[in-house]
Amino acid sequence: MRDFSRRGVIGLVGGAAAWPVVARAQQVGRIRRIGVLAGSSESPRARSFTAAFLQGMQILGWHEDQNIRIDIRWVGGSDPGRMQTEIVDLIARKPDVIVTGHSVAIAQLLRTASIPIVFAGITDPVSQGFVKSLARPQSNATGFAAYEAPLGGKWIETLKELWPNLRRAGVLYEPTTAPYMPGILQSITTAAPVFGVEVVDVQVRDVSDLDSVVAKLSQQPNTGMIVPPALFVQTHTALLTALTAKYRLPTIYAFRSIVAAGGLICYGPDVDELWNKAAGYVDRILRGAKPGDLPVQTPTKFELAINLKTAKALGLEVPPSLLARADEVIE
Repeated sequence: MRDFSRRGVIGLVGGAAAWPVVARAQQVGRIRRIGVLAGSSESPRARSFTAAFLQGMQILGWHEDQNIRIDIRWVGGSDPGRMQTEIVDLIARKPDVIVTGHSVAIAQLLRTASIPIVFAGITDPVSQGFVKSLARPQSNATGFAAYEAPLGGKWIETLKELWPNLRRAGVLYEPTTAPYMPGILQSITTAAPVFGVEVVDVQVRDVSDLDSVVAKLSQQPNTGMIVPPALFVQTHTALLTALTAKYRLPTIYAFRSIVAAGGLICYGPDVDELWNKAAGYVDRILRGAKPGDLPVQTPTKFELAINLKTAKALGLEVPPSLLARADEVIE
C-alpha cells in the first residue's frame, strides 16, 4: 500500500537521487501557485489522489512554502453551486496551474479562465470537448485520461465472468457530475448482447434516492450493477457498498479502494498513478511549456481486485481464471 499521506510523503523523497531535480526546481526563483480541485474531503479516494499528486511534486523538487503554494478545494457531492463557488474562489487566487479530475470543473474553467489546466483520471477528454485530439490537445488543458468509453464493455464482461447467471445489469450514476456517461453507457449497451445481458439506465439525482433505487434493481432476478467512476460515487462509497450488501446485488466498480471498503469487484486504471504523473506536466508548465503542446496520455496499467469475503456473502464462487488474473484479492 502506498503512503500518499500529505505529510508522510516528505520522508519518501529523501536520498541522493532526489537532489538533481530538487536543485532544478529551486532554480525557478519565485514562489508559484497551484490550485487543486479535488473530490470530497471525506473520500479516501479523493485524499489518495491528492496525496499522490503532492508526492509527485515533491519528487520533482517542488515544496510547499519553499517554492510553491498549493490551494486545495474539496468539491464533494453533486451540488453544482458549491463547485462553482470553489472554482470562483480558486481563480481569484490567480494560480499558475489548476489540477483536477472533474469534468464539470474543467468545462467551467475552460469557459471562464485562461489558467492552464492539468487533468487526471478524466473520461474521454476528446468527446467532452476539452482537447482537439490526444496527440495535439490545442487547448488550455491537457493531462491524463483514464476512462475511455470502450472500458464499459470490459466491466460487463468481467461481471458476467464472475457471475454467469447475470442477465440484467443496472448502470448507476448521477448525471450532473458525470456528463460523459452517454459514451460509457453506449459502450456497455453495445457489448451487452454478446454476453446475453440487458442494460438498465439507472440515474440517481440525490443520495436520498440510493436506497430505493438499489432495492428496486435487486428485486429483478439475475440482476447486477455497474458503477462507473464519478464524483457522486467517491462521495457516497460507504453507503453504496452497504446497500449492495444489504440487497445482495453483485456490483462491479472502477476503483480498487471500493473493493477494499467492501465492494465485490473492480476493474480500472490506477488513478493514483495518473495523479502522480500529473505532477510532471505541472512541472513542465511551470517551466514554460504550453498545455496545448503536451499530448494527453492514457493509462497503460489496469487493475482487477476481488473481495472474496463479499463474494462469499453473496453466495458467489469466484472462478479460478478470474482469481489468477487479479492484482489484489481481499480475503
